[in-house]
Amino acid sequence: MSLSNITTEKVKDRADIEEVVNDYVPLKKKGQNLWACCPFHNEKSPSFSVSPAKQIYKCFGCGASGDAIQFVMEVEGIGFNEAIRQLAQKYGIEIEEERAATPEEVQAYNEKESLYIAHSFARDLFSKNLQETDEGKSIGLSYFKERGFNHSTIEKFDLGYAMDSWDNLHKTALKAGHTEDILLKGGLILQKEGDPSRKYDRFRGRVVFTIHNLAGKPIGFGARILTNDKKQPKYINSPETAIYHKSDVLYGMYQAKQSIRNEDNCYLVEGYTDVISMHLSGIQNVVASSGTSLTENQIKLIKRFTDNVTVLYDGDAAGIKASLRGIDMLLEGGLNVKAVVFPDGDDPDSYSRKVGSEAFQQYLNEHARDFIAFKIDLYKEESAHDPIKRADTVRQVVQSVAKIPDPIIRSVYVKESARLLQMEEEIVLAELNKILLKGQKEAYFKGKEQGGPAEPPMDFMAPDTPFETFLPEEKAKISISDSLTLQEREMIRLLVSYGFEKITEDLHVCEYLFEETADLEFETPIYRKIFVEYKRALKKGVLPNPDYFIKLDDGEVKTEVINMISQRHEMSENWQQKHMIYTNREGDNLPKTTFNEIHRLKRRVLEKMVDETIQKIKIAEEQGNIDEVSDFQMVLMALNDSLREINKQLGTVKSR
Repeated sequence: MSLSNITTEKVKDRADIEEVVNDYVPLKKKGQNLWACCPFHNEKSPSFSVSPAKQIYKCFGCGASGDAIQFVMEVEGIGFNEAIRQLAQKYGIEIEEERAATPEEVQAYNEKESLYIAHSFARDLFSKNLQETDEGKSIGLSYFKERGFNHSTIEKFDLGYAMDSWDNLHKTALKAGHTEDILLKGGLILQKEGDPSRKYDRFRGRVVFTIHNLAGKPIGFGARILTNDKKQPKYINSPETAIYHKSDVLYGMYQAKQSIRNEDNCYLVEGYTDVISMHLSGIQNVVASSGTSLTENQIKLIKRFTDNVTVLYDGDAAGIKASLRGIDMLLEGGLNVKAVVFPDGDDPDSYSRKVGSEAFQQYLNEHARDFIAFKIDLYKEESAHDPIKRADTVRQVVQSVAKIPDPIIRSVYVKESARLLQMEEEIVLAELNKILLKGQKEAYFKGKEQGGPAEPPMDFMAPDTPFETFLPEEKAKISISDSLTLQEREMIRLLVSYGFEKITEDLHVCEYLFEETADLEFETPIYRKIFVEYKRALKKGVLPNPDYFIKLDDGEVKTEVINMISQRHEMSENWQQKHMIYTNREGDNLPKTTFNEIHRLKRRVLEKMVDETIQKIKIAEEQGNIDEVSDFQMVLMALNDSLREINKQLGTVKSR
């Protein structure tokens, strides 16, 4: 069930950006704004700006921006509704649910809420079993203490114990008012095959690890058996439910998210105890894949908090090679990857207990290696005297490099790979070029089968294109299309910032812009959306100033408008008040500014039309269609005449 608009609007009206951000980072006043080191990335000099007047924040380092609600969503890693609920609680606002929900939506919402409540009940019961029962203390608590887990750690991770009984949870939950239907749907109890009337607990005679969502709610459990019963699996886990999707969850993320942000790095381990042992060693920025293969959603979850991952491996070469696909997935997800390998026979849990906290942290710092050096070293021994295996090592390394989406980082790794492999850089480039081209071709044909673009990618038309085409050409001129996009952005910025300023006694900026752009259509979707929304607001009698757009429930529009109106540097009032130094400001001559921007936009549109017409002439010439060539040439002449006229008005000799 969704929140009512009344609740959302009350929160938007009441939430103060300064108060909200101050709960997480200390703000210092500088000029009209407040500043701090950004909570979303690691920095030493403050680049995170909060504007109380505009009720927005903007980081000039990592680009994060938004309002109070967006800030809570980002810093807590939660959704819009959760952020509204959290802020409503902070400001004492009564939460009202939207009553217009469909019966299906109400049922789904109620089921999820019941599952959350049932899992919270199970967590509390498992904890009580561990701390207060003879069986729990003698088996479960003893096990945790042997591993060095103290009381605060047990509470922090909601560790517990499931009694060695067929129906301890089942009976206790029913007495507490939970239904069998919810217990079954949550995977907390099971139904005996062939006898639906018999139900029993999923977790029995095991220590229990609670799995939390980002907001800290219990959504599932992992349970470890402590006996040597080979008929039973060592670990069993909750099944997929309406609130628990394994592919979306990383164990320990709730406890680690703030530390990951602060350290700008995430340690990735395999199991529950690895995570907890590292916390005991003073390392909190750690999560576990819980023994399963990494998924795209888990990688996206990490990337919400950092771009850097350090994967910790047990000292088992065969096991490491089997899990290398995870590194490639991390690279493909745009993450910077390092790896640490523990001595043979050790994992993070055992090694931290063996050497102690200080030595463990030192080991991580000293042995963290870039994935390239790590991968080369992994294959070095077996390929040292075997040319075929050496060639395969090169391919393995280059295939990983090819996964990196950023072409600049990719080019740096090409040089580093060539150096470590003691090979000519051109050979590594050639192999990478081949892999990239193959990937482009596969993507092209796949897209074509699914109704994708009709034209082949550039590399099909020029198969001998050098590798540099895969890298950004920094010296190349900005394209016509990009120029048009930038000019559209500038027009929308003027409209949002100065729409109701007057450029004559009877004419507002917005009226002039609407009149002059009546025959134009914005090509960039986000700017077209803002333009349409501006007009829609005017028709409703609403003044669409920046604050109007920032309060819209449209994250894309909100972010774009905040970026438009945010300035890193402010002009000190002392320049004019004390030193009598006057500077021109954008708003000082709006008639001229608006006139110029209108004509610059028209110029960009004409430039694009000229470019398209030239292409049409070329096609008509190739097809031998003389009449079309003549017609297009006439159009081209008219366009160039218009272009010259606009350039004349702008006082420029040529357009580009």
